[in-house]
Amino acid sequence: MRRIITINSNQVVKSLETRKLLTKKLQSMGFEVRYDFHPDTELIISIGGDGSFLKTIHDFDFPDVPVVGINTGHLGFFPDISPDNIDTFIDAYLNGDFIVQNIPLLGASICTDKHCFDMFAINEVVVKGDKSRTIHINLKVNDKHVEKFSGDGMIISTPTGSTAYNYAAGGSIVDSSLSLMQLTPLYPINTNAYRSFTSSIIFSRDSVINIEPEYRFDNSILIVVDGVEHRYNQISDIRIYTSDIYIKLVRMSNYEFWSRVSEKFL
Repeated sequence: MRRIITINSNQVVKSLETRKLLTKKLQSMGFEVRYDFHPDTELIISIGGDGSFLKTIHDFDFPDVPVVGINTGHLGFFPDISPDNIDTFIDAYLNGDFIVQNIPLLGASICTDKHCFDMFAINEVVVKGDKSRTIHINLKVNDKHVEKFSGDGMIISTPTGSTAYNYAAGGSIVDSSLSLMQLTPLYPINTNAYRSFTSSIIFSRDSVINIEPEYRFDNSILIVVDGVEHRYNQISDIRIYTSDIYIKLVRMSNYEFWSRVSEKFL
């Protein structure tokens, strides 16, 4: 039976060397190795750091195929397999000795005065001022007014993304087994006109967050999805919610979230 594995790698020398070695080992085990996505792929392997992992998922359009990461980058929170442990990983995969985490994505519907655009995020959606401008926002949750925000912007993150930009901005690390959204303000300014929460807010997975910009400058809103910037003219409303789309993240059977957090951040 044809068994296909797709490998996606960044262009760093260590990553390319790891790809070459991994390809050879997988082919010796009878796998067909592709460097582009094939509909019959049974596993996607991303080689690089966290940025490469996120790019792989986006480039392959959030495939319904298990994904595993081999870390040749720095932090390596998503890709937790070392190049030195390739043989161990292959043996574990062949023997079914691994776990699969279902990671829900954030959905974002961004509407302008002419069109609406749908996007998905693994880590976070960031709404901020373009060119370092202060932005003014009306924040609603489930169609109920929460606050009038003034500041640099907001991060809306998944539990998986809580260890990324959210954590660097002072947000809380959230157990990845929980189902929720976290909103972390970026340098909120409190005035008579705008009263903003200064710490993170936690919302249930059933909540819908609506962000309505108040413009002081033309096209001053910047949307950043998993680190990639997007610009749209005259955004009228941004709707963020927990999507029904999941990615299947392969972990070694001894993976434990808080041990991983301690290892990477302390």
